[in-house]
Amino acid sequence: MCNAVAEPFGNSIVFYYIATKNMNRIRNIIIPGRHYKPVIADLYYPDSSHPLPVVLFAHGFKGFKDWGTFPLVAESFAKAGFAFIKFNFSYNGTTAQSPDEFADMDAFGNNNFTKELDDLQTLLDWLAEYNLEKEVFNLSDISLAGHSRGGAIAIIKAAEDSRISRLATWASPVDFTKYISQEQLSVWRQSGVIYVENSRTLQQMPLYYQLAEDVMSNPERINIERASKQIVIPHVIIHGTEDETVNFADALILHSWNKRAEFVAIDHANHSFGAQHPYTNHLLTPHYQQVVDQTIKFFKQ
Repeated sequence: MCNAVAEPFGNSIVFYYIATKNMNRIRNIIIPGRHYKPVIADLYYPDSSHPLPVVLFAHGFKGFKDWGTFPLVAESFAKAGFAFIKFNFSYNGTTAQSPDEFADMDAFGNNNFTKELDDLQTLLDWLAEYNLEKEVFNLSDISLAGHSRGGAIAIIKAAEDSRISRLATWASPVDFTKYISQEQLSVWRQSGVIYVENSRTLQQMPLYYQLAEDVMSNPERINIERASKQIVIPHVIIHGTEDETVNFADALILHSWNKRAEFVAIDHANHSFGAQHPYTNHLLTPHYQQVVDQTIKFFKQ
């Protein structure tokens, strides 16, 4: 049974959904963002007499915190002794009222990599604020994980923020620009917008040219290769050998930039490691179970 209570906390509002013995789930925490839209987060953690190591998890492009297997992933990390936080980037197209639907296409179109990096900054700052009251987190033990584009953003953030202790990237690309040609870029600049289809909902999702401008205006910061080579913390690279979206070769390139990183190939796994949305099974897919097990093992080393 779940009990839900909403209450203010500092500059945020938290919604409690406390459902199981020895496990706490606080869902749809509304945290003010740096760009006039909130970061919506879920916190899963076990009962504990001491502060817990933290895992922040970043979703990918056209993703959201409740996509597919992500709730089961959160449960798995919490059962392993972590405080696990999954969240929606503030401009990912979802809203506080509909955190699992793309209800704000204008926000989606105006998302960019700087905003996502700022959202991670917001979450890292919020951990300290929340801890003043609840003392849940071990702030000297913060790991960052990300899937697909979220993994690439995590690499950049890990390279620039010393509060992050460990990094895990799942099916992450090595370049934000290689998927569009110069001809397509020219058309995009002239029209101001291009559209990508959501194959699940069939929504035509806008990408405004400001996304390209964000990359071109920040060539040093928004550079996965540069960030990868700067990383000094432990990093595990996990990728499916049959990834249809981000080629497995990207993982090999990523590893070549940071030979100290641990490399895990998931044989025959696709980009989503066998998951889909909606996901109704109460168990992780076999491939996602491998991803979670390998990451938990790495974060506990």
